[in-house]
Amino acid sequence: MQDWIECEVQGGIGYLTMARPQALNALSHSMLLTMRDTLRAWESDPAVHAVIIAGAGGKAFCAGGDIRFFHQMAASWDTVLEQYFVDEYSLDHAIHLYSKPVVALMDGVVMGGGMGVAQGAHLRLVTERTKMAMPETNIGLFPDVGGGWFLAQAPGHVGEYLGVTGAVIGAAEALYAGLADDYLPFAALQGVLAHLRDQTFTDGESVLAAFRDACAPHRADLSVMSNVLAARRTQIDRHFAAPDVPTILASLSQDECEWSRQTQSMIRTRSPLMMCVALEQVRRARAYSVTEELQAELGMMRHVFHGGDGVEGIRALAIDKDHRPAWQHAEVDAVSREEVARFFASPWSAATHPLRNLAPARGRHAA
Repeated sequence: MQDWIECEVQGGIGYLTMARPQALNALSHSMLLTMRDTLRAWESDPAVHAVIIAGAGGKAFCAGGDIRFFHQMAASWDTVLEQYFVDEYSLDHAIHLYSKPVVALMDGVVMGGGMGVAQGAHLRLVTERTKMAMPETNIGLFPDVGGGWFLAQAPGHVGEYLGVTGAVIGAAEALYAGLADDYLPFAALQGVLAHLRDQTFTDGESVLAAFRDACAPHRADLSVMSNVLAARRTQIDRHFAAPDVPTILASLSQDECEWSRQTQSMIRTRSPLMMCVALEQVRRARAYSVTEELQAELGMMRHVFHGGDGVEGIRALAIDKDHRPAWQHAEVDAVSREEVARFFASPWSAATHPLRNLAPARGRHAA
């Protein structure tokens, strides 16, 4: 089976590269398993002091999960899809707790499952080519892979805005939202990687220091980059503090500006049900650890494929590509509180939950 993962150890660094560029490095099940097994082996290998995770092909770090596979296996949740998500969430959780420094090179497209891999890293780097999003409501899903947790860490109500709309953001915005740690232009990044391969490292902190030193001269570049989140922060907080999606839409409609019109347009194309779920998810996640969030998300994903909008959304976007999904609800006003609440009712007890053995973790290396 093709696993599309390249693994190499050189100079004390483990290089883990997602190498499925024809699919923007979308994560197949075999890729997840190879990444998991490789990271486990490197964690106990004294020759590896740090790990660098990247995407091949020059266009994407990782565009997300393999949604075509999700559509194909939608009727086989209990035997196939559940294990995919168990393995994916376990991998993401392991990166949050990894004992050696992990650097995620978030160049190009970074969405969905790619965010899950990157957000637990010790150092999350973006470039001028970064296109970041949690766009799941556009295909009838919700921002999983710990998305509720890391979006909930964003300032104000930026997390609700990103989770509900699936808006794409760039480097300066990712840093503003707390979804990245530092910035390095792509050309400079290539230079750092070449330099690292000429060195031999005996500790992980020196690897992190090499990246941070390279970033320092370029941080001023961020001041001239587009940052809609900062420019519209007051509006985002005002509108997305509303108690539900219909009220958010009503609030936006009173705000006569191009950003508001574009935001309303985005919302009207997303799954009404899953926008309501995503809003509730981010708000609940503010009280969760990353472990609790991933455990909750597995049950939520089961609901997506047992009567949710996921199959139809993926069909419209990736299978038939007609971009005309027939959502269960035509408008957000039609979504009931009871429908949303069902997504947060776990189908398992604590003793039978497939992710019950995940170690407690607050997220990003805090056990």
